[in-house]
Amino acid sequence: MDNQVAMDFAGANIVWLLLAAFVILCILLGVRIVPQSEKFVVERFGRLRTVLGPGINLIVPFIDKVRHRISILERQLPDATQDAITSDNVLVQVETSVFYRILEPEKTVYRIRDVDGAIATTVAGIVRAAIGRMELDEVQSNRSELIGEIKSNVEDAVDNWGIEVTRAEILDVNLDEATRQAMLQQLNAERARRAQVTEAEGQRRAVELQADAELYAAEQAAKARRITADAEAYATQVIAKAIQDNGIEAAQFQVALKQVDALTAVGAGEGKQTVILPANALDAFADAFKMLKGGR
Repeated sequence: MDNQVAMDFAGANIVWLLLAAFVILCILLGVRIVPQSEKFVVERFGRLRTVLGPGINLIVPFIDKVRHRISILERQLPDATQDAITSDNVLVQVETSVFYRILEPEKTVYRIRDVDGAIATTVAGIVRAAIGRMELDEVQSNRSELIGEIKSNVEDAVDNWGIEVTRAEILDVNLDEATRQAMLQQLNAERARRAQVTEAEGQRRAVELQADAELYAAEQAAKARRITADAEAYATQVIAKAIQDNGIEAAQFQVALKQVDALTAVGAGEGKQTVILPANALDAFADAFKMLKGGR
């Protein structure tokens, strides 16, 4: 009896149960929650319908299909090494690394199959072409300019793929052993040349300073002689004025003082010595004192 009641209830409500299940299925198929780091490419009957962004999105159940789930996070290609020849015929091995992210998934999905491989091949060709226009010294010294050129050219090449190249790096530039030894010899020669130039400049500077010192000493000596001459001229002028004012007595007094100074210098020697004086040497002292007192 109970089984019969249950079967009758189920038979009467089977349609509603199927309808509820269908509604739930439509909701599950029609609502798509897209993570922040992804975008969904939706197709309708095999053709591109739309691209779903992050958040809750609605599609037509059973008709629209999510065919591709594309991550929009920044990606890094594996480090790659390619050979290149500079304009001065030097073989170098360049290690590069590229970072990119997908901006337009519909282009990336329908225009290129292997994104990483395509970018790696493009970068290799651009690096060889860029280095082929530069000499080895320019590759070593202008690495930032070379990176900028590679990044710009890669961006132009991958623009149709819906990709943005965020960064391109040259990790290392390696040389073969023979070229490395030649560069080492050139570096040592350049260092020796700079040392010689520095030494020569130091010697030249020393000569210039010595000449300046000698010139300064000569100028100071000339200045001292000029001051002495001015002093002697002034003393002569004073004596001449005294002679003019006092007559011959002033001249005689100066002569007597000179005689006294001369005798003093003769007797100023060290040790035991014999000094021969003229007969009238003592008269010079008497004349000087007499004139100083105003006598004749």
